[in-house]
Amino acid sequence: MNWFVSFGRVFLQAARRFNDGGGWVMSSHVAMSMMLALFPFVLFIVALAATLSQSIDIDNLIDLVFGSWPDEIAAPITSQVRQVVSHTDSRLLTMGGVLAIYFASNGVEAVRKAMSSAYQEHDKRSFWRSRLMSLTFVILGGAGVLVAGTAGVVLPLFLRFFEEAVPGQVLDWLDTDLITTFVPVLLMVLGVTACHIWLPGKQHTLRMVLPGILLTLVLWAAAGAGFSYYLTRFASYSATYAGLAGVMSALIFLYLMSAILILGAQFNGVRAEKSTVQSED
Repeated sequence: MNWFVSFGRVFLQAARRFNDGGGWVMSSHVAMSMMLALFPFVLFIVALAATLSQSIDIDNLIDLVFGSWPDEIAAPITSQVRQVVSHTDSRLLTMGGVLAIYFASNGVEAVRKAMSSAYQEHDKRSFWRSRLMSLTFVILGGAGVLVAGTAGVVLPLFLRFFEEAVPGQVLDWLDTDLITTFVPVLLMVLGVTACHIWLPGKQHTLRMVLPGILLTLVLWAAAGAGFSYYLTRFASYSATYAGLAGVMSALIFLYLMSAILILGAQFNGVRAEKSTVQSED
């Protein structure tokens, strides 16, 4: 009971700080930046995949990128991405890979500034150091998607050599649920953890940021399910925005996810302040 009361107090204080500190405005900035960074990021992944091997399933990689999104939101975006990829020469994508990385890093830069502000930390890193870190995030993120996509295909094939030792139900689970559910969620968890540890002005330990990460993931799951239900039952964006309905749905979804991410950082910041005060007393 005491834990629940303590959690409620910290959460309310973090929510007030989020509201009073321009959290909603910062969420809009992050959402728009991430929306603009999505296509360059996917194009970079496609360019990287085409450079490494022609046998990599591009559709599988796109599904991994948007695998944690609700289907109602991801479907219009993925269809547009597939059209762009199918009508673009992979050699051209490779030539434009540098620009794609740079534009995709703008989304990471927006998150970095939002996280530093949420933790109330002054980022003393220079422009070039900050940009290099954002570029590293994009490259590692793209490589992570490629590794996940490759592992999802190779791992079941590898285990087929041990069919007698591995139960058939386990192999069936690896063929389906591992790719469609576990891998995108794992990528999302790793991404959120990296944002909390390395993007703010000061590097944090996993123990310090873990409560905010768990809060972010729980609220993301609830918000994603709620927004998906809202789109299915009540929303009529197609009547209001016509052909832009899919883009507007994705933008609002990213706005909600950005607000929750910043709120999770605010939650950790409040906890850190209370711990510092208690240690001084």
